[in-house]
This record gives sequence, structure tokens and C-alpha cells, in this order.
Amino acid sequence: MILNLISWNVNGIRAIHKKGFIDWVNLIRPDILCLQETKAEESQLPPELINIDDYNSYFCAAAKKGYSGVGLYSQMKPVSVDRKFGIGKYDTEGRILIADYDIFVLFNIYFPNGQMSEERLRYKLGFYDVFLDFVDGMNTAGRNIVICGDVNTAHTEIDLSHPRENSKISGFLPEERAWIDKFLSHGYYDTFRLFNNAGGYYTWWSPLTRARERNIGWRIDYFFVNKRFIGNVRSANIFKEVQGSDHCPIALQIEI
Repeated sequence: MILNLISWNVNGIRAIHKKGFIDWVNLIRPDILCLQETKAEESQLPPELINIDDYNSYFCAAAKKGYSGVGLYSQMKPVSVDRKFGIGKYDTEGRILIADYDIFVLFNIYFPNGQMSEERLRYKLGFYDVFLDFVDGMNTAGRNIVICGDVNTAHTEIDLSHPRENSKISGFLPEERAWIDKFLSHGYYDTFRLFNNAGGYYTWWSPLTRARERNIGWRIDYFFVNKRFIGNVRSANIFKEVQGSDHCPIALQIEI
């Protein structure tokens, strides 16, 4: 059985709704759709966004109104859905959806941005470490794992247009990039790089400078799998032509 998964930072689910989001979902019909930066509580969403035909929907909102948030639309009903790592300061920003499908566990994560301040950078790095401890626990327990979301860091120099100019900017700091190295060393794989090792492929573009038009971007959205599940990966893609957000969707196809 082939499953098509899509992950997309929509930069506001209510905003993307006004731009034809439901029509796009019904056209693409992914088996599983993960959203980040939904910026809404479920109670604020219109019924047509909660009840898209043939999909089960799940949301995790931040305690702060209009901030962060993740969502999941799934044609397969998960065995369970969790919204926390179990550490308060990382569980209240609406960044976590963990869906257990029995055959695999899906992590839909909106990782923090560290650009605002030194404090937020420390929060981001702390979140990274707590996430890694949590996912390592599942990996050690023998689970198949799929991880997706906006990681808010470009890993290598080919993952952004101007690496030298951004080397002191959060999102491409040495310590952030080193964490991704550490994460991969624990037995996880960047699925896009299983199929494509070229530069020029990005998932986020600044909306202020016509950057998308010029393809001056960053690849900060990822699908990862653990080593145990790598043989199930069939393809990984970036849908840069899909508009509506400052990010574009990314896709993963797996066989189960």
C-alpha cells in the first residue's frame, strides 16, 4: 500500500482557507496532510475546515492566541494522537502532534524560530534536545518513525541561497546546524537528500524582497525517517509551485 504524505507551513490556516486551501486538498488528496503555523484554535475554525470530506482532523493550538499551532488531516484514523513531550514549557506553544498509526509513528512538529532573541534561541535549542530524547525513546523501542515539519534551520550550505551572508543568523548558526548533524547521527535520514543532492531547492522565501520570484530561499522544511523505515521510502519532493504561504508544501511517499 502506497501512502502520500504532505507537510506544509501554511502561515495561518484561516488565511490559506481564503486562498482555496480546501479546493487544493480535494485536488491533491494526500493520505496524510500535516500543517504547521496554523495560528488558530479549533474553536476558531469554520466547520468546512474541520470536516474536509474523508479526513479525520486533529489540531494543537498554542496557549497564546494566534500563535504557532499544528494540524493534521488524515484519511487513515490514527490509533492515538498526542500533543506533548511532557515538559511544560515546550508543550504550551502548540508545536506538537504525534500520531500513532501502529505501522509507524508520525511526528508533525513546528520547531521554534530563534531569531527574535538570545532567549528564544536557547528555547529553540532546548526544544530540539527534548524532541530528540523523545523520538530516540520511540526509536529504541523499535518503532518505525516519520518526522515532518518546519525545522527552522537550513542544514548545509546548499540548503540556502546565501550561506556566508547568513552564517550569523538564527536558522543557519553553527550550533543549529550541528544539532541537525547530531540528529542524523542518531539514525535518522533527510528523505529529500536520499533522492536529490543538488542545491537550489528551497521551501521558504522571504515575502519582503520578491525572493520567491528570484528563488532566493532556504530549505527548512523536512521529512525524516529512521533507519528502520528507510526501505519504505519511495519518493520525496518539494512543491515549489504551490502558492498561498511563504513556505511551499513538501511530500513523502512511503509503502507500508
